[in-house]
Amino acid sequence: MTGLSRFDGYGVLVTGGARGIGAAVARRLAEEGARVLAADRDPAEAERTAAALREQGLSVEAFACDVADRGSVQAAVDRAVVACGGLDVLVNCAAHCTPDAALFEDQPDDAWALDLDITLTGVHRCCRAALPHLAASGRGAIVSIGSVNAQADFGNHAYSAAKAGLGSLTRTLAGHAAERGVRVNLVEPGTVRTSAWAGREDELAALRPLYPLGRVGEPEDIAAAVAFLASRDAAWITGTALRVDGGLTAVHSGFHAALRPHREARHGSERR
Repeated sequence: MTGLSRFDGYGVLVTGGARGIGAAVARRLAEEGARVLAADRDPAEAERTAAALREQGLSVEAFACDVADRGSVQAAVDRAVVACGGLDVLVNCAAHCTPDAALFEDQPDDAWALDLDITLTGVHRCCRAALPHLAASGRGAIVSIGSVNAQADFGNHAYSAAKAGLGSLTRTLAGHAAERGVRVNLVEPGTVRTSAWAGREDELAALRPLYPLGRVGEPEDIAAAVAFLASRDAAWITGTALRVDGGLTAVHSGFHAALRPHREARHGSERR
């Protein structure tokens, strides 16, 4: 438990809430007093997550939602309003990432379209459905999960393009929603240890030296950033992207590692 209670009386909808970052966000906001609807296209897993949190005394309900379907999104928003007594916060965690083809020109149109439809257009659908309720709450906030893939080449062409699009959507929607009292922000994680990396511990270990803070992220790291941006602690923050990446994009660790032996040799020679 965090000991904080910034979301007492808040109603929160988290998409992609069954596992990983979405589940961590649902837990964190519920621990701080929110009533949470964890929506996911895997309703069985969402219910397992919600049931585990309810056993800890937290107010979390699961709901089936496919962000690629406008009717499904509207049903989730409607359910959140009823189950949570209103809607104050929308957290967009649902995303889809298709592995790249060996050659760029071999990537199928449907794979490209699927990543954009869920990762970018899905957020648009959710924001469109939720915005009237968020405006009515008087303290509405939207936080979407982006990625450092929007800032540099880390692979996954379609997913990266969709995450870059989220940055633009965050800024333009922030301008529109500000007049209605709703803040809109983005969290951009680096590598986070989720089920997507299951069985790939060797890859995570290989990535660790690239992170100046010495480790990859955990879902709880991202949930803490979401909780800040969704709370009144961030009451004067909108249209921003908060990079939560262990310093990955601020410090070029590979550059420093390549030069370190030469610097050490040079300094050793100077000392002699």
